[in-house]
Amino acid sequence: PALAHLSELVRTSKEMLSTVSPLLPAGLRQTVQSGPLDSGEWWLLVDNSAAASKLRQLVPTLHQALRQRGYAVTTIHIKIR
Repeated sequence: PALAHLSELVRTSKEMLSTVSPLLPAGLRQTVQSGPLDSGEWWLLVDNSAAASKLRQLVPTLHQALRQRGYAVTTIHIKIR
């Protein structure tokens, strides 16, 4: 059951990235990966600080898109890999 739950979280995280990818500028899409999803908190992983900065500006838009699709995300975090 624990592995099934973890697999479901990974799948959902990837689906969420697919949902928001069209909202990202083309150059930014290549640098963003879906990260962990836990208790309504979702992490996006980026390659560098410039990408992180731009992505932070888009968080309200991404959050709204996810809510409209029914994802219960309370917080979007951004981490530089």
